Amino acid sequence: MVTGTAPSHVDYVVDGAPTVRAVEFLAEVLSNPLNAVLLLGGGLSVVAAAVVYLKYQPAAADVRALRGTLEEYHAFLPWMLRLAVGLPLVGAGFAGYFFSPSVAAPTRVFQVLLGFFLLFGLATRAVALVGLLAYLGGLVLRPELVIASEYVGGFLGVLLLGAGRPSADHLLQQVAEAEGSVYGRFDPLHPLVTKFNDVVGPYEQYAPTVIRLGVGFNFALLGFWEKLANPGMALAVVERYDLTAVVPVDPGMWVVGAGLTELAVGVLLFVGLFTRATAAVAFVVLTTTLFGLPDDPVLAHITLFGLSSALFVTGAGPLSLDERLAAVKEYSPLATATE
Repeated sequence: MVTGTAPSHVDYVVDGAPTVRAVEFLAEVLSNPLNAVLLLGGGLSVVAAAVVYLKYQPAAADVRALRGTLEEYHAFLPWMLRLAVGLPLVGAGFAGYFFSPSVAAPTRVFQVLLGFFLLFGLATRAVALVGLLAYLGGLVLRPELVIASEYVGGFLGVLLLGAGRPSADHLLQQVAEAEGSVYGRFDPLHPLVTKFNDVVGPYEQYAPTVIRLGVGFNFALLGFWEKLANPGMALAVVERYDLTAVVPVDPGMWVVGAGLTELAVGVLLFVGLFTRATAAVAFVVLTTTLFGLPDDPVLAHITLFGLSSALFVTGAGPLSLDERLAAVKEYSPLATATE
């Protein structure tokens, strides 16, 4: 065991803990036959469930009805994304941290303004671009901001979809386009916004793609880096909140199980396989964290909550394994939609 700490979400709830050597830790956990059986059984159960679903299509009518209903929710996606990104930005500004509670910064006014502009839906695409550049600039100076990488997917999603409705942008656009509009004659930005929207329009379909890439990368990073590669902090969290009393397994098994779950969720979202089901699992994982760790700041996870919900509505989108499987649906029974 060596001394040190690793920046991660668990820094929010523990002050520090020794960094445990990952390989030795994993070997020790797996050397317990019960742990090995639980991990192997859990993995095989997930694979078996996926195969059964693809082959036999249980509750097919229910799934079709669910997808049809979710299609009707697409009109609300821009609003969902604005809330998912805007609310935590306002909270971060008032709390005095820069995107992540791990990075304190005196940028309160800047983040509060970004958040409120997104919530109002005013100059939405421009504000999303400014926010994205601010995050990327901060990441260069403070690499630990990578744990808030879901903001990249969020900002890009807002940039692609725009404000939607209800929003100030939509309201002003409608007024400017009205016949005989006084406002339309004096608004110099209206023609530019219209042209920009026309340029971005063909790429709106990629919003689910950038969102799941951002969320998937974040989940995979957190599962691998803060738990499997640096389990010391996670072990401290298990001890602090007596999580072994909730599920009676040893602390090491808690850490490995949580790490593998988050890693699997991240990888599946990143490649776009079983996207809606995986997004639902991600939401459950986040909810468990919320109620299991009472000291964990809720605002730090609102973006992940919101983006996971958006993926449940949209599915994988283009450039995904789900899309590939759907494309060969007529040729194979395994190609039925897996979202």
